[in-house]
Amino acid sequence: MKALLLLILTVWLNSQYGGCSLSSSCCYPPSKWCSSLESAIECGVLKHCLQSNFTKSRQTDDSVQVGLYYESLCPGCRLFLTEMLFPTWLLLKDIMSVTLVPYGNAQEKLIGQKYVFECQHGEEECLGNMIETCLLNMTEMAFPIIFCMESSTDVIKSAQSCAQIYSPQLRWDSVMSCVKGDVGNKLMHQNALKTEALNPPHEYVPWVTINGVHTDDLQQKAMNSLFSLVCSMYKGPKIPACGGNQKNYKNKCHNE
Repeated sequence: MKALLLLILTVWLNSQYGGCSLSSSCCYPPSKWCSSLESAIECGVLKHCLQSNFTKSRQTDDSVQVGLYYESLCPGCRLFLTEMLFPTWLLLKDIMSVTLVPYGNAQEKLIGQKYVFECQHGEEECLGNMIETCLLNMTEMAFPIIFCMESSTDVIKSAQSCAQIYSPQLRWDSVMSCVKGDVGNKLMHQNALKTEALNPPHEYVPWVTINGVHTDDLQQKAMNSLFSLVCSMYKGPKIPACGGNQKNYKNKCHNE
């Protein structure tokens, strides 16, 4: 499973950071072909981009919103995030959005002008929660970085190297300034408020919401097969990954 996931992730990263096209007139990575009128024209994909942007705008309106309330060192949270949530997002990111809230069963106290946090798995978990919270506020590549951290042997020690892999332009000292400073403290307080506002109140982690709703049935379906749940909940046009309009690969070239 992990080998397959790494293959999928490699393909996805290549699409994000690919080099110049074989065509000398196009030096944009595939992920940027539709980022502007200029890039679309240079890469010869203007018609495709116009059609794709229209489809994506409809998909975004109907996207399934998956929320994960978790803590960085919780074994069950790590397993769900790395083996269920992230692979599903890679395959269905056009029709689903993910909100990560690293806080879980922590507790906060206001001492002076700052909040002090106590985490279920100790100070290391509080540090992991804070690093991931700052990453979510600082880079669009936060989810892959967090996946890398949570799938590693040591969540904390792998953080900087994971950030270097997926967001090399991100300065680690800036991340740690957030972690140790007022910004991180305020961001974690917001995570506490979001977690405390859950209705019904969370009883355990990982705690999953679908379109802002948590029920025992949705939780069980998400844990068993989030992929199937998202496909069934999506109200827009069926995408190929969910069984819609698949290409025909049965054509043959006969030996004559």
